[in-house]
Amino acid sequence: MTTSELIALFGAMLLLAIVPGPAVFAIIARSFASGFTRGVYMTVGIVMGDYIFIILALFGLSALAELMGTTFFLIKYASAAYLIFLGYKLLTSKAESIEIEASKESSAISNFMAGLLITLGNPKAIVFYVGFFPAFVNVGEVTGSDLALIMAAATLAFGSVNLCYAFLAVKAKRAFKSPNATAVINKTAGSIMVSTGALVAVKA
Repeated sequence: MTTSELIALFGAMLLLAIVPGPAVFAIIARSFASGFTRGVYMTVGIVMGDYIFIILALFGLSALAELMGTTFFLIKYASAAYLIFLGYKLLTSKAESIEIEASKESSAISNFMAGLLITLGNPKAIVFYVGFFPAFVNVGEVTGSDLALIMAAATLAFGSVNLCYAFLAVKAKRAFKSPNATAVINKTAGSIMVSTGALVAVKA
């Protein structure tokens, strides 16, 4: 796996983590109610869910890649177009306040399991790992060191972003109810998404 491929994959993972979704809302709600530590437990569960998807995507798609051959080029350009489309939607979206219902106190294990199940049941994660991986990774030539690098990228991308959301939820609860904060998130994530889609399209 080349450095450019790893950077592109990390960028895609980062934007996937930044865009508010079920995992982000759950972490914010849990951190609101129970503090930063509970948000950490949930983040660990979310990252573990990503590990499972990575293993399934890599080892499941390697055999599929051999059967489909050049068909994966179509997936590559479809993925690039989808990324650019999502980025455009974010850039042109109207900022609205986010209403979050705080969750009740719960154990470390329940928070971990909640994070794990949120990832495994997240359609956005499923589409990403099944549809986008061939655009970033040559699934037929993945080595053990490649797998370690991919998991490290996932840990850094999803872990750091979700922990930031948890921290901000504790320190600045009102910020997540502000349309201005939502606008900043959408514009930033949209710009990164469009750039990543363009990178996927032109990558050899």
